[in-house]
Amino acid sequence: MTLQESLVRIGRVSRRELHRLTSQPIYLFCMVGAPLICFIFFLSLMGKGLPADLPLAVVDEDNSATSRSLIRQLDAFEQSRVTLLTASFEEARQAMQRGEVYAIIRVPARFSVEATTGKQPMLSFYTNGSYLIAASLLYRDLRTISVLAGGAVGLQTGLAKGYTEAQIMGQLQPIVVDTHPLGNPWLNYSVYLNNTILPGVLQLMVFLVTVFSLGTEIKYGTAKEWLAEGCQSMTVSLLGKLLPQTAIFTLVGFLLLVLLYGFQSFPLLCGWGPMLAAIFLLVVASQSVGVFMFGVMPTLRLGLSAACLFGMISFSIVGFSFPVHAMHPTLQALARLFPLRHYFLIYVDQALNGRALSYTWSEYAWLLGFLVLPFLIGKNLKAALLDFEYIP
Repeated sequence: MTLQESLVRIGRVSRRELHRLTSQPIYLFCMVGAPLICFIFFLSLMGKGLPADLPLAVVDEDNSATSRSLIRQLDAFEQSRVTLLTASFEEARQAMQRGEVYAIIRVPARFSVEATTGKQPMLSFYTNGSYLIAASLLYRDLRTISVLAGGAVGLQTGLAKGYTEAQIMGQLQPIVVDTHPLGNPWLNYSVYLNNTILPGVLQLMVFLVTVFSLGTEIKYGTAKEWLAEGCQSMTVSLLGKLLPQTAIFTLVGFLLLVLLYGFQSFPLLCGWGPMLAAIFLLVVASQSVGVFMFGVMPTLRLGLSAACLFGMISFSIVGFSFPVHAMHPTLQALARLFPLRHYFLIYVDQALNGRALSYTWSEYAWLLGFLVLPFLIGKNLKAALLDFEYIP
């Protein structure tokens, strides 16, 4: 078959596939509706970037001007809100057990007196680790308020002894720490999470639609008709079938990037080109993995189950929820088998750090490498399409 004949056949198969996609609502929902719902949901859910006004309890056993000032300063933090002020630790503990507060700070009796006389009173923090993000953010605020309180007491004590403010500050903070958060300087949780989880949702939908579209050819007994349109060539038939899906998923991926970097103004130090290329390669790499999974397990139920499992595992193993370098060496190697892992590394290097493309070319190469997978199971897939019968 000549190149021109192949292109004609690919066009015929693509027109057939477009008719299937537009005539069955499940395809449009999975390819357009479900991703858009997830995009809007997650971007709205974390619209502020970080949670604010997280409830905490204060057990004030001192009830002095110093302790009340401490409480006012703590309540002024953006992420903390004192919702329970009590002198009973038991009441605060029960509120935490009921989930009404995420943290407790305990100001002991004689706190102000002991602080001004150099007896080092102890502020106690209790955080509910069951809610890790909320507890971590509140712990940061509690640590900050304790440092501020200690500095204020030290300043007052030093001034009372006749020291200058410069002398006191040199003793209170002999080493000045200058911090520079890079990549995500706002420490914005939405920037951190949505740039990976939303492409992950897109990858999952690509897996499912690819497997479903192949499996239904067997289910409805149309596989031989499909292969006949492709002149019995597995390559031509697959290209014609997947091209319309590639175009639709790529447009949805481009829309995602517009939402992230256009409307949300997330960091994009590399310009649009590298990320547009990355999202396109993520789509075609995911399609290749989907074809491979169905070729290995050429039944609709098993193929969809494998696609769901592979897609869900990718959220945990790509490195944004837990560092890959801290995983077992076997899992570090397995992480390379997930297209989302390479997209994540491209995003970090390009969008966040703005590095030269020469540092990231290997990740693009990995995504291109996934395109080999369909050729590895072409014979097995063709045999399944011609010989398998769907069993309800």
